[in-house]
Amino acid sequence: MMVLGIGVAVVVTLRLAKSAGIAEESIYISAFWIVLFGLIGARLVHVLDNLDWYGNHPGDILAFWEGGLAWYGGVAGGFLGGAVYARVRRLSLARLADVVAPGAILGLAIGRIGCTINGDAYGTETSLPWGLVYTHPNAEAPWWVAGHPAPVYEIMWNLIVLGVLWRLRGRLKPEGALFLTMVAMYSFGRFFISWVRVEPAVLGPLHQAHIISLVLFIGAVALLAYRKVGWAKLESVEETSGEESIADMEQGPNQEY
Repeated sequence: MMVLGIGVAVVVTLRLAKSAGIAEESIYISAFWIVLFGLIGARLVHVLDNLDWYGNHPGDILAFWEGGLAWYGGVAGGFLGGAVYARVRRLSLARLADVVAPGAILGLAIGRIGCTINGDAYGTETSLPWGLVYTHPNAEAPWWVAGHPAPVYEIMWNLIVLGVLWRLRGRLKPEGALFLTMVAMYSFGRFFISWVRVEPAVLGPLHQAHIISLVLFIGAVALLAYRKVGWAKLESVEETSGEESIADMEQGPNQEY
């Protein structure tokens, strides 16, 4: 499901790149580096989060095919890979990020289907009628215990985020705002979803995902506000300059001062 999510993300990005003036070749190459750095980042964060285990089993560190990829690490790594590529090819990182955002959130939703199937992101116990009960001996979740379908909650939230991004694409200014909106919305939803996921507390009642979600949400909103204000000021200056130029032309060359 992870591989399928990546493939769908690339297809969606290719469609949006054309209208953004980014060459198809650039999307394929950037996808390679984004996925590569994303996998490294996702695995690194997972290993650091479970250092006690991997310290005693170093041979399992590279066995990412057995599971263990942290989404936030994937975002950080993928962003770094895209930034490096954009820098080398002299592309606008903000424009590239906006093009990637819808496909990335859709790809994550598809990947979470795999999490739902194997139970590796299981939720806390619940008596609600939609609680999931795993009975397969290879499931990561506790057997015969109804738990919150946390991955399903995330799939639903990601699809809501996708709908918002799809409506705002091409209309939200300045460049980079769409990507920041995706980060802010996902972090907001993930903060609340993490309350019903079985994760260890690291700061009072807060899980690691809570802390990362708060940091990313505040950072994305602050950066979005900063860029919006800067863009509005630039637009105001350009409009003022244009009006002054028209006024000078109307006054003519013989105007006395």
